[in-house]
Amino acid sequence: MPSRPSLTNQELIEQIQAMLDGSEEDPQQAFLKEMLTGILKLHHSQVDTLDLKILNRTLKELRYAFKVFHPYRHRPKVSLFGSARTQPDDLNYQLAYRFARLLARRGYMVITGGADGIMRAGQEGAGRENSFGVNIMLPFEQGPNAIIADDPKLITFKYFFTRKLLFVKESDAIALFPGGFGTHDEGFEVLTLAQTGKNDPRPIVCLQAPGCDYWDHWREFITDQLLSRRLINEEDLGLFKICDSEEAAVEEIETFYRNYHSIRFVDQHLVMRIKHPLSNEQLASLSREFADLLEEGSFEQRGALREELDEPDVKDLPRLVFVFNRRSAARLRQLIDRLNAFSAPVPAPSSTQSTAA
Repeated sequence: MPSRPSLTNQELIEQIQAMLDGSEEDPQQAFLKEMLTGILKLHHSQVDTLDLKILNRTLKELRYAFKVFHPYRHRPKVSLFGSARTQPDDLNYQLAYRFARLLARRGYMVITGGADGIMRAGQEGAGRENSFGVNIMLPFEQGPNAIIADDPKLITFKYFFTRKLLFVKESDAIALFPGGFGTHDEGFEVLTLAQTGKNDPRPIVCLQAPGCDYWDHWREFITDQLLSRRLINEEDLGLFKICDSEEAAVEEIETFYRNYHSIRFVDQHLVMRIKHPLSNEQLASLSREFADLLEEGSFEQRGALREELDEPDVKDLPRLVFVFNRRSAARLRQLIDRLNAFSAPVPAPSSTQSTAA
């Protein structure tokens, strides 16, 4: 992580004063003031030096990572997880390469752990210009691969939790390839975030090469041990999809965004942005099929809410707005799948067009 010269005390005072003099209406200024207040409180708290080191390193890592990703914020991205030990002659390595290559052709960038194995395959396929490396300091197995080494988009983290945050925050989809403890750690964390609704919905694909049954056996365990004991619900199995080809996996990702765009909570309302409006029949169909998602009221199709006007890029998209009971994020995923399955309404002919045969 590149370092910069330390500010003098006078420079610090001037910047803090400028921050304090900033507009009270600016949300960024408000957050910065709150962060500064939190730091000042640490000075009078019973905090060990080690705790301060953790806070300091965490803030540095996240600040730098946000800076690296920011210029690419409008490019869709897919995070790839898999073993660092997978060799180039392995069919799963070759599948990861083809998957990432197809993603890049469709305009996506890839985010990997930056090491060898599946991570290198992903970056070979996507190309250095379409790759991020989110590396971790480990005593073995985790040095950057030759594809991403020395690239400005390579970030090295000390802490797993800051690294995981970036994998999830910056991605539009998750792809899991066969791997060890680390892959399962990352995979189950992503699934936990999806199941609990702590992360915005996104496609999760588990890829295995033809003839490989890695994820099939994993799904059997999930079904036999978790579902049979009622530790998860039947609909939770729909949070992920197993694919044995790059085409099927990319299709799953692109289908997820066929009509669905994004969500945002405004007070008690869930606002689902969609790319094309629903017909009256489609809206009525959702009301019948997904009434169990409603805390009260009904599904309403409308334009942007006043609170959303701070996101000008999506202000013109139609919305599906409802009071979500938050009981099942997996059912919300089923609602998204249903939205994406609808055909786009055919525009009515204008008054200047002839409707005669």
